[in-house]
Amino acid sequence: MSQTSKQSTLSDQEVLRYSRHLLLKDVGEAGQLKLKSAQVLLVGMGGLGAPAALYLAAAGVGKLVLADFDEVDSSNLQRQVLYREDDIKQPKVVAAKQHLQALNSNIQVRTVNRKMDEMLLAMEVAQADVVLDCSDNIATRYAVNQACVKAKVPLVSGAAVAFDGQLMVFDFRQAEQGCYHCLFPNASEQQLNCSNAGILGPVVGTIGSLQALETIKLIAGIPSAQRGRFSSFDAHSLEWFHLKVNADANCLVCGKDKQTS
Repeated sequence: MSQTSKQSTLSDQEVLRYSRHLLLKDVGEAGQLKLKSAQVLLVGMGGLGAPAALYLAAAGVGKLVLADFDEVDSSNLQRQVLYREDDIKQPKVVAAKQHLQALNSNIQVRTVNRKMDEMLLAMEVAQADVVLDCSDNIATRYAVNQACVKAKVPLVSGAAVAFDGQLMVFDFRQAEQGCYHCLFPNASEQQLNCSNAGILGPVVGTIGSLQALETIKLIAGIPSAQRGRFSSFDAHSLEWFHLKVNADANCLVCGKDKQTS
């Protein structure tokens, strides 16, 4: 059987494995086949990328591309649930690939164990059906957003520190969609981060899991109220604050394209 044929059908083993998905009218066989044929890029394999990757692998996303240049540290294990004590000092993407393929041997996992420059990032984004920004710094968020805008690839962005989390979904296949730069045009590197302010493990678990959820919905074609919306999560109160992201006609990243499209 050719690779194309394999992607267009579910084996008996896959039907059993994904039976709970197949029971959902919003997923079904058609949605599961879309997941099977999809490629997802995860930028950052820390507290957000770890749970997101686990759920995407378990869901049967056919190809995951993991981008990170860090090594597993003992302080990561408090929240980065993909890793184990034996992984300490290993490259995160190497350890992650091993655990994800142990979870689901039907998927492909490719690693990018280096800091991506503009050209490499653009190439990886262009090959993806959805990109997850699971990074921990403003510069990377800006770069990933710009690459996704240019390639018209949907972006699921997450962030978390202390007891606070953020979730944003931008579907750049839609012409009227705003972007991360529209929302934060002059953002500077945050003074508070996980290293100096701390992070409660389940907070990144919550945001990372929601990133996986929104990614699955994008791939399977399931409607979502989160698209084009900024959401802030307060783990103390378990309350959410939502804000619609309006496209800025003067945005340096997406405004010019919108005016000339």
